[in-house]
Amino acid sequence: MIKNKRTTNGYEDWVDAFTTERARREALGDPDWARGARLPAAVIRSVQRFQVGEDGDGAQLRAKARRAGDPVYTEAVALFVAEEQNHARLLARLLAAAGAPTLAGHWTDTAFVRLRRLLGLRMELLVLMVAEAVALPYYRALRDGSPDPLTAEVAARVLADEQRHVPFHCRRLRESLAPFPALARRAATLAWQALLTGAALVVAHDHGPALRTLGLRRTAFVRAVLRDSRAMAAAMDGRAPLPDH
Repeated sequence: MIKNKRTTNGYEDWVDAFTTERARREALGDPDWARGARLPAAVIRSVQRFQVGEDGDGAQLRAKARRAGDPVYTEAVALFVAEEQNHARLLARLLAAAGAPTLAGHWTDTAFVRLRRLLGLRMELLVLMVAEAVALPYYRALRDGSPDPLTAEVAARVLADEQRHVPFHCRRLRESLAPFPALARRAATLAWQALLTGAALVVAHDHGPALRTLGLRRTAFVRAVLRDSRAMAAAMDGRAPLPDH
């Protein structure tokens, strides 16, 4: 629930939402890292790869948001990037609690970054939404399938943020696609779903041992990604209302 929501059609409500969440997070404080974490080797390798994906300064996204000419949206994007950086920090601390290092990089993250930088803000957000759609069932599995309390707590925190990010990006993409005819909008979201299907298959293969350890079969993971994507696509191309934030 957003408190003190301003009556405006701009992104002030999202700035308020991100700012409120930042204050709540600061008041809550970090998990108790001192209790340590017990993670199977497959889950450690998986978390290491996701940590790389969450890391980054978001410079390209913030620059494209500035060029779009909406300073309030740009401020909201900066707050979103800060949340993603906090995810990277939380996952790094979780790995440290398990006695594991972070990775300098991974090929899947490199591929996503290169794809995002190909064109303008719309392409950046569409590729970013692929990552968000993949992240939702992954962090649900990490939260619900890990017997380690610290891991479950970190996953729950990250998942809650990712669930809020989806309507934020859906709104901007809906606005970006709005000038096009309905058929063109639907073609764009179908292409996005095709890209997402490929990404889900790659992640399912790459993280299969960890998913299995967490109680989620590869096929179930892919189905969960595609199920979530249908509502996202409909919100982006205007066939359904925007999800609540």
